[in-house]
Amino acid sequence: MNVLYALVTLIVVIDPLSIVPFFVAVTRGMSESDYRRIAWRAPAIALGVLLAFAFLGEALLTALGISLAAFRIAGGALLFLLAIDMLFARQSGLRSVTLREDAEAMTRPDVTVFPLAIPLIAGPGALATVVLLMGRAPENWPDKAIVLGLVVLVLGIVCAALLFSRPLFQLLGVTGNNVISRVLGIVLAALAAQFILDGLKAALASS
Repeated sequence: MNVLYALVTLIVVIDPLSIVPFFVAVTRGMSESDYRRIAWRAPAIALGVLLAFAFLGEALLTALGISLAAFRIAGGALLFLLAIDMLFARQSGLRSVTLREDAEAMTRPDVTVFPLAIPLIAGPGALATVVLLMGRAPENWPDKAIVLGLVVLVLGIVCAALLFSRPLFQLLGVTGNNVISRVLGIVLAALAAQFILDGLKAALASS
């Protein structure tokens, strides 16, 4: 297991800094205790969802008759679309909430589960990435444990980003966040291409 590869992939896909502007917006006017409670709970719920997919994702694919090679190709394509969104700083359901979801979130009394935990943190890209990374270490529990540990680490980074979101947002601003997002988008595009190539290689080897 290439630890750096897995870590960079998770950080780029989840992109903790991209969540900061939305979090600042939906928690504006909240008390310090409520603000911190949401900052802790949202990553914890997202962690539970990601770990569930890490353990059950491959079994679900098998039950549906989907090979891991096919999922790698599909997951790579999904991550490539996500990379395009990041490069153009676009809002879509892949890496952020849609405009309708955004409007609904502003009226909800609690935004912890939706839209913070799902889909902002544990979105489609993150779920697919966790399953793909676990699939790179079949029957290798030490490597699987590394992936799970990295998921916990990245969600810890997300939690820290939310706890310090107000000063971070003042420091970076919208432009700063978009610049970082575009740089990460380039990296993600390359990672997505690698997932597709791995899937094609596995499919050809098994045919």
